Amino acid sequence: MQYELPVTALVAARNEEVNMARCLAALAPARRVVVLDSHSTDATGDIARRMGAEVVQFDYRGGYPKKRQWALDNLPIDTAWALLVDADEVIPAALWDEIGYAMRQPGGPEAYLIRKGFHFLGRRFKYGGFSHEAVLLFRTGCARFETLHAGPEDAQDMEIHERLLVDGRVGRLRVPLIHEDFKGLEAYIARHNHYSSWEARVRARYLQTGRWGSETVRTRLWGNVQERRRFLKMVSVRAPFEPQLWFLYHYFARLGFLEGKAGLIASRLRAFHFSE
Repeated sequence: MQYELPVTALVAARNEEVNMARCLAALAPARRVVVLDSHSTDATGDIARRMGAEVVQFDYRGGYPKKRQWALDNLPIDTAWALLVDADEVIPAALWDEIGYAMRQPGGPEAYLIRKGFHFLGRRFKYGGFSHEAVLLFRTGCARFETLHAGPEDAQDMEIHERLLVDGRVGRLRVPLIHEDFKGLEAYIARHNHYSSWEARVRARYLQTGRWGSETVRTRLWGNVQERRRFLKMVSVRAPFEPQLWFLYHYFARLGFLEGKAGLIASRLRAFHFSE
């Protein structure tokens, strides 16, 4: 792939030496690549610098802004577009082609939803409903992260379930990125256990106050995909037997059983995510 696109790729990372080289190798079309590191203790930074990426260290002091919004607020981004990538994600060539085409369209949307294609236990899932869309590509200065309330004990330094608020239209790209972590099942469970504890606090604050945060995605059943997801979360947080419902949704309603044993494990882990 020989072309260069006017986009800065912001790669969120912490101890990602297993995934880093694969992620960065696929970002060659980006004019600029910045790794947002949280003081990794492995070779993450060395790999990133060796592959030509900039490495910026983020010192989290609690609350907001978190890592990605801090980068948007403080880094001098002089490209027309910004792209958010996790270290365990890969942008395939076909998606770069679609991104390039979208950027060349005059009067196009200010941001684009990209589907995160779910890979688990070495398998690309076609069923189960685990893949999801999020705004990951946007014109510089046209998007900012919502602020969700998790309380003063919030120790999550990066936006995980926070979504981007866009000033303008949001389009959708067809080709998914590849979301696949090579650190193993134990690391996957530990990470998502941390995420679920944080989300439990967000949900508790919502039930106490009736608000997800100070500035958030709208809650609309007939809105865009982010707004629909927030509506479903508003409903599910009050539903009895919510973990069991999520298992039934992924394993049966979304045909996760067709993925074999991996589908069963993923569905059970999804239910566990909401059982804390």
